Order: sequence, then structure tokens, then C-alpha cells
Amino acid sequence: MSRFILGNCIDVMRGFPDRAVDLIVTDPPYLVGFKDRQGRQIAGDVTDEWLQPATLEMYRVLKKDALMVSFYGWKRVDRFMAAWKAAGFYAVGQLVFTKNYASNRRNARARRGFVDYCHEGAYVLAKGRPVPPLKPLPDVLPFPYTGNTLHPTQKPVEALQPLIESFSAPGAIVLDPFAGSGSTCVAAYRAGRRYIGIEMLAQYHRAGTERLAAMHRAVNTPAANGSQTGEGYIQGAGSAGPRTKSKPRPRQLNG
Repeated sequence: MSRFILGNCIDVMRGFPDRAVDLIVTDPPYLVGFKDRQGRQIAGDVTDEWLQPATLEMYRVLKKDALMVSFYGWKRVDRFMAAWKAAGFYAVGQLVFTKNYASNRRNARARRGFVDYCHEGAYVLAKGRPVPPLKPLPDVLPFPYTGNTLHPTQKPVEALQPLIESFSAPGAIVLDPFAGSGSTCVAAYRAGRRYIGIEMLAQYHRAGTERLAAMHRAVNTPAANGSQTGEGYIQGAGSAGPRTKSKPRPRQLNG
């Protein structure tokens, strides 16, 4: 059974066994002190003391010859790249997600920049020697606007699902240690994969839990929960098979 966990991802992942997950897709804090127009903030977005220990744990729990897709803040790309390399990851691809809106125009408090911010970036990072997909994705992909209704930097499921389908097999376990409102979890479920999401802030975990429960109700499958810790999550994630094609597809949940 899949899981959506409330907690500090470093502490939670330390309870996982080595080489436990098949793919990591995550959107960590960008280290820019972000605050949206509603005053919502993101835990860990000011200092980077979490970055290296979290990356080391992600490398440890990821299976050999597997991939991690990580978004990053372009202003702090040097810190992210240093942490990835120190853990053992190396870059095998860079993704650009094009927006039809400018992020800095939507934020009323943002200063006018030298350019409009019309894209998001992510690196495809390898552990070991993963086998490339038979039909590689283009490295420029669309990024529809979610409205950020559940989380201040809510990623669109439509952008995440193709990554999961390309970089993992049906039934795989997909981990997102910075899960926010659960977009990666929704994308993994739609793709027929299992998921483990970890979110530190209760308000976003609650929103994600409700979102995932609604998705599971739509197809009458058990909902994710956060009642276990450590290795129990991995055992639970491995105990149930992926959604089969004979079941109806879940209703659309934007973002």
C-alpha cells in the first residue's frame, strides 16, 4: 500500500532500508525564502543545513542503477549540484518545463527582474548505470498552471506523470521526500506505480491526505496514511500491487 507521511524527511528516510525505492521525483525547497501573496511559506527554504543529509539519504534508499529527478532553484544551483555530487549522483539530463505565465509577475512582492521567469528546471540524476528508456522524453516539456490552491509551489500532475512513466516500470515505488500537497503521489498512482510521499508541514500534509483520499475513493482502493514509520512504510508500499487496467481511471485532480 502507498503511504503519505507527515514528518521530517531525513528522520523518516533513516528508517528505510538501503536500496528500497525505484525512482525519486521531488521538488525540494529552492533556498530563496519564498513567500506567496497569501503569506504561505515553505519549510527549509532559507538555510541549506538539510540539503546534504537529505541528499545522502535519498541516494542510500534509491536502488542501484536508478534515477532521481529533482527540481532546483536556479539561484542556488551550485549548492544543489555540490550536494548531489557529494552523495554520489551524477547528471544524465536536464529538463526545462515551459510556463505560459511569468512567475515573478504573479508575485506582487517580487522585484522586477532582468528577465521574466517562464520556466522551471529539473535535473535527471543517476545512481549507478541506469538503462535509458526506449523512447526518451524531450528535454523541454509543458508546465500547466495549477493555481497553487493546495501549496504555494504546487507542481502540475500533468508534468510529473510522463517522468514517472519514462523512468520507472509499472508497480515501481516512487519516493518524494518533499511531497507538499502530493502531486508526485497523484502522478505515480495515475501511472500505475506505488508512492511514498513525505511532507513536513501539517497544513500541506493534510491537504495532500484529503486529495489522495478523494483519488482513492474514486476507484475504491485503500487510501494512503501516515500511521507507520521507517521500514514499515516500505513494507506497506510493497504489499499491494499497482492499479490494473481493468479498474476505472481516477477522476481528474488538477495540480
